[in-house]
Amino acid sequence: MSETLQLLLVSTWQTIYMVLISTLIATVLGIPLGVLLMVTDKGQILQNDILNKILSTIVNIFRSIPFVILLIVLMPFTRLIVGTSIGTTAAIVPLSVAAIPFMGRLTETALREVDRGVIEAAQAMGASPFQIVIKVLIPEALPSIVSGITITAINLIGYSAMAGVIGGGGLGDLAVRYGYQRFMIDIMLWTVAILIAMVQLTQLIGDFFVRRLSRNR
Repeated sequence: MSETLQLLLVSTWQTIYMVLISTLIATVLGIPLGVLLMVTDKGQILQNDILNKILSTIVNIFRSIPFVILLIVLMPFTRLIVGTSIGTTAAIVPLSVAAIPFMGRLTETALREVDRGVIEAAQAMGASPFQIVIKVLIPEALPSIVSGITITAINLIGYSAMAGVIGGGGLGDLAVRYGYQRFMIDIMLWTVAILIAMVQLTQLIGDFFVRRLSRNR
């Protein structure tokens, strides 16, 4: 196996690892965040203006910080969590922190698309707020939520490449160290091609599940 191929395989796996774990964390924490943002808003089933304003402010702050700056700002926190601020595993921390509020907003938007009449019908039948969320809101909005997960994963592919600039590993790191600093144009082109392929594949998989869920509704 040539050195170039080995470098590409290792870096591709590092990128996949970072994106998969970060997407999983963003999904597990971002969806509940989106639910809270939606149900605590004005006129919703658990209206709480103070909580909603606090959550919205936190989400807006983190979404407004450019990812490269967030990488640097979170270095002490990353070091506290994983013991180092450099490497593939360390990059998962800022990637997740960036993706959670993004996924939260996408989930909130998806839930707002649910017909208000369906929610009112569930309330009229005596459903609790928890039951409405679990049995009405999430099932009705599931295709849009899955679409949001797909968009988040694609964004994380781009973010993971930026993480490589400060030693996060993956294809971004490979492109900088070999493609840019050592003028190895072939490696630069391969990294771009692989990133494009990853984005296309992620979109195809996401679209497949969205179509399946939409047909099953």
